[in-house]
Amino acid sequence: MRTSDPLGSRPAPLPVISPRGEFDMDNVTSLGAEIEAMAAAHGGLVLDASNITFADSSFLRMILNAHQRTDLRIAAPTQRVARLFDLAGVDAYLRIYPTLDTARST
Repeated sequence: MRTSDPLGSRPAPLPVISPRGEFDMDNVTSLGAEIEAMAAAHGGLVLDASNITFADSSFLRMILNAHQRTDLRIAAPTQRVARLFDLAGVDAYLRIYPTLDTARST
């Protein structure tokens, strides 16, 4: 007789990275490395962007590169981050969610 495991059919939840502060060309490399490591280990991740106070084009480039290589979900971006995505026209194809819970449950 075969028994079913209802939890076995669900994919594991993606890990969450919650960076804080400003991200520009001077410090975005470490965040990019953390994203790459999580993506390699788990096949994707959720970036909780609710505490990012500033992001420039180097941050945007890092996000776009990660988006191309893995299941990157961006949760709760601050107004500044959302505006950067909007101005660059990438908000139409990045996976952006209004809350962390929404990003994790999708």
